[in-house]
Amino acid sequence: MDHHDHVNLIRGGVANDNAPTLPSVWADFGSGTGAFTLALADLLSPAANAIIHSIDRDAGALNQQRREMRARFPTAQVTYHMDDFTRPIDLPPLDGVLMANALHFVKDKVPVLRLMYGYLKPGGRLIVVEYNTDQGNTWVPYPFSSGMWNKLASLNGFTGTHQLSACPSRFLSEIYSAISRKPLS
Repeated sequence: MDHHDHVNLIRGGVANDNAPTLPSVWADFGSGTGAFTLALADLLSPAANAIIHSIDRDAGALNQQRREMRARFPTAQVTYHMDDFTRPIDLPPLDGVLMANALHFVKDKVPVLRLMYGYLKPGGRLIVVEYNTDQGNTWVPYPFSSGMWNKLASLNGFTGTHQLSACPSRFLSEIYSAISRKPLS
């Protein structure tokens, strides 16, 4: 996969045609070296007041991400947090949360989904990017299929869950993206 694929996987969940100039605050949890953080910056770059919080526990990955972000999106407003996303992090209320290839490292997803729900403003969006299987391996221990995500999201208070996109993957056949929302009230 390349940058174009990353952008296309999340585009439908990030784009806000109704209010493109309003401030938008997003966080990418488990961002690693930033493949999807860069995609998020690409999609949010027309809004000069968009802010991205990039969270990962690997300082080296965040430093690599910071260099790439400066080179490709020098005006992007990104705050880097070296933190474990399975624990509470001090963040402002978020319009959107992105978890791309991160949640499959967590066996018990419920506490993490409760955290994500709590970070979001009413109406906020949670986008997951995941391998479309319920069978893991050494490198992807706890993936969840699109159908399983629908159940997990609903059980944790999210609504409007639906798949955004999918593309073939050389690992575990297919990768998909889905969006879920925190209800307005």
